Amino acid sequence: MEGNARTACALIRTWPVAVVAALSFMASAVLCSPAIAQQAEHRADRPNVKVGDQWQFRIGGNAKASELNLTWVVTSVTPAEIKATENGEPLLLTPDLNQVESPRRKSSDLRLLSFPLQVGKAWTYVDDYLLKDAGTKGQAKGSVVVLSYEKVRVPAGEFDAFKLESTGSFSGMAYVGPVSGSSSRTYWYAPAARAIVKEEINDPYRGRYGSELVAFKLQP
Repeated sequence: MEGNARTACALIRTWPVAVVAALSFMASAVLCSPAIAQQAEHRADRPNVKVGDQWQFRIGGNAKASELNLTWVVTSVTPAEIKATENGEPLLLTPDLNQVESPRRKSSDLRLLSFPLQVGKAWTYVDDYLLKDAGTKGQAKGSVVVLSYEKVRVPAGEFDAFKLESTGSFSGMAYVGPVSGSSSRTYWYAPAARAIVKEEINDPYRGRYGSELVAFKLQP
């Protein structure tokens, strides 16, 4: 009987501790679940790009990279590719809106976007490229991660956007000889615009420069 009494007393003494621990766990779960649910709901599927969609971009210049104003207009959409024009010249995109060939560049797999997008998603790519304006041909290896979902303001307006970062290295041959180095790119994709609306690029040869969406018009 005495042993049973001691056991009962021990259980009574430890009961409040167990209850407090359980309540703390439950409170933590309640507080964390909205954040987890909020993150899970921020998902962007592949955009439904349509013929007639158009975007105007401004690429900021510096001492090494000239300022450009670009207008993209979609002319054809198939499951395999998106055809468009860049300032009236042919532009080819993948269904995920990655550039395959433009008047300025040709790429085998410059995978800056990979749908669906969610915070925390990451991927890598290897891109055989040709920079037509610089006469540079080579290969780039990149790693991309979706950092966050946040608001970003550009001349075209304010958007809820996914913030992504691409880092990597490149090597190749230019008119002046071999080139190599590391580069990084931070950019924001806005589902409402069906486009990357802002970019900040750090390149060892062209310096720091970026682009912003100035205006856009989407088909319903």
